[in-house]
Amino acid sequence: MSLFSQIPEEGTLKKARTAPLAERMRPRTLEEYVGQEQLLGPGMPLRMEIERDDPGSMILWGPPGVGKTTLAKIIAEATQASFIEFSAVLGGIKEIKQVMADAEKAAGFGSRTILFIDEIHRFNKAQQDAFLPYVERGTIRLIGATTENPSFEVIAALLSRCRVYRLTPLTEEQLIQLLKRALADKGRGLGAMNVNADDPALEMMASYASGDARYAYNALETSAKLAAESHTAITREVVQHALQQRVLLYDKQGEEHYNLISALHKSVRNSDADASLYWLGRMLQAGEDRMYVARRLVRMAVEDIGLAAPEALRLTLAARDAIDFLGSPEGDLALAQAAVYLALAPKSNALYTAYGEVTAEIEAHRAEPVPLHLRNAPTPLMEQFGYGEGYQYAHDVEAGVADMECMPDNLRGREFYHPRAQGREKLLAQRMDEIRSIRAAKQAAKKPEP
Repeated sequence: MSLFSQIPEEGTLKKARTAPLAERMRPRTLEEYVGQEQLLGPGMPLRMEIERDDPGSMILWGPPGVGKTTLAKIIAEATQASFIEFSAVLGGIKEIKQVMADAEKAAGFGSRTILFIDEIHRFNKAQQDAFLPYVERGTIRLIGATTENPSFEVIAALLSRCRVYRLTPLTEEQLIQLLKRALADKGRGLGAMNVNADDPALEMMASYASGDARYAYNALETSAKLAAESHTAITREVVQHALQQRVLLYDKQGEEHYNLISALHKSVRNSDADASLYWLGRMLQAGEDRMYVARRLVRMAVEDIGLAAPEALRLTLAARDAIDFLGSPEGDLALAQAAVYLALAPKSNALYTAYGEVTAEIEAHRAEPVPLHLRNAPTPLMEQFGYGEGYQYAHDVEAGVADMECMPDNLRGREFYHPRAQGREKLLAQRMDEIRSIRAAKQAAKKPEP
């Protein structure tokens, strides 16, 4: 058996009544295609390439159900090219070389080949490398589809030879348009069932689909069967029974994982409690590892709040312990409590910035020896060499602040920590000013009279 197959003859799969509705309703032309106006609208780059019959190799990047495979098949049909789908799961280097050799022979007879690879991110580096010479020579035009960021999942050499087109989730209005088309179509859709759907039901399906046309079609097909069995129209109640739960676009290892945690962190930093709670809920409802969320909340406490509200660190650590003790869903409230507190707490990255300056200073300059007066002298020999000489015990001096330099010689007077006038740090800033005044007074007292 071959791993490669030509696109089926028109109508064989799409009109098969056993095929899923999403497959039967797959658009066959650009006129039927819905969405992605930023790529396929009049005068847009990809549309012009297709109309000129000159599309090059490309990567179609977008979430599930937005029309990546459909668009690849439309391009092949519109450009009169042979269309080959390659299995990222079953295909290896040997199979890649075989299909490349077949395409090269076809090119010798003037035939063009489009090689479509769904989920191209599943290919390893060696497999992706195998395509390079053929893409470069123009033997094939490669169309790769991926839900993952190509910057991370496609090798640079292949990426530089392809144009990347970003496909976006369909809007609810576009999904409703597709659902109405499927309900009315008697040849490929559900028109023969004579089932009606009211607007609230269609809106609910579109909302729950989160931009995924395939999910919306599946919801409509299931709802239509339930409605037909009970001899009713498709209502919100029928849809609710069919759907059970909203689909959430999420991949614990993919880009959406990082997008959501970024949204949570930046909402907390901007003191937006409602947005923080929303993004946290999105992550937890999608099944994110609770301990990962807890670790990120701890990081926010030390990076964005710091000493402006030092209790934030204790609260986030307590939330971590609560999740470990209670589990989910009960422990989720502890994470929610921590996220809202962090959002409302006074903010300061002064400590974060100060520690960054310290590490940069250490990296940029040589490590000066510890001043002798700051060293312990546990042995007579060390005392003989001046260890501990000149040290002032702070508890024995006035105001508990000694007139003693604690920095190495090359950093005398250097300041790293600059507290903000936020929360507890306002008090810390006042205390630092007080300490500076005490030291300045002691230094002035030591100067000889003129």
